[in-house]
Amino acid sequence: MSTEEITPIVPREGWHVMHLFYHVDHAQWAIYGDDEKRQAKTRLTELVQEIRATPDTHLLIFSVATPKADLGFMLLTPDLQVANAYEKQLTLSLGPEILSPSYSYLSQTESSEYTTTREQYTADTLIAEKGLSECSPEFETALKEFDERMEHYLKHRLYPVLPDWPVICFYPMSKRRSGSDNWYSLSYEERRQLMAGHARVGRTYSGRILQLITGSTGLDEFEWGVTLLAKDTIDIKSIVYEMRFDEVSARYADFGDFYIGMQLPLDVLFRRICL
Repeated sequence: MSTEEITPIVPREGWHVMHLFYHVDHAQWAIYGDDEKRQAKTRLTELVQEIRATPDTHLLIFSVATPKADLGFMLLTPDLQVANAYEKQLTLSLGPEILSPSYSYLSQTESSEYTTTREQYTADTLIAEKGLSECSPEFETALKEFDERMEHYLKHRLYPVLPDWPVICFYPMSKRRSGSDNWYSLSYEERRQLMAGHARVGRTYSGRILQLITGSTGLDEFEWGVTLLAKDTIDIKSIVYEMRFDEVSARYADFGDFYIGMQLPLDVLFRRICL
């Protein structure tokens, strides 16, 4: 990055997230000589290493499974200035006419307004459901476990470290605002109860699906970006299908296009996309 003084654009909490999708111009690539091709691939490799060495910055790289795109990146970093600079460099990394943007999406990691609070867990689960006394050792143990679990959950939502699981799925979505199916006309408690049911479905895929929801209201054309990582495409298919029956999706969700990719080492990726 340049040492030029530029005012950082870092949110009060969380990171900026860019999903970047490109087509490869193979006709232009074919004009390159062998040395030019090696130099281009070396440039991209060195840029990837630089990005991944940047503090609090993560870069996922994947081959896209359909002709919607050839190559995809998921970039997470605190400063929008840094994200923007790396995005421009990635676009030009193989040469000025090789990578052509086919789709992009900007969002931010965020905590959920529907996350169960300590007070809600105490009243609804420990006292009402489990019948524990606030003075009992069982109560204190359960509350401590809840605090530790929520600390881990919130850290993952805001500052995630994503695994190298081979399958990556990305799609944008919004909550519907249409007549009686207007999510934003519901009370907070109605929305919280609906989202609790949605979350219960998601928890059944623990260990098979890692899900990251990032917020994009005011940043891009939808309201959230959804990234799913998996080891098996059937788990992607199953969780999305099962959640379609949940009222949150059935009545209130609108979806954009789905992108499926495979995380690969760079040398394998170059061969996969025929470079």
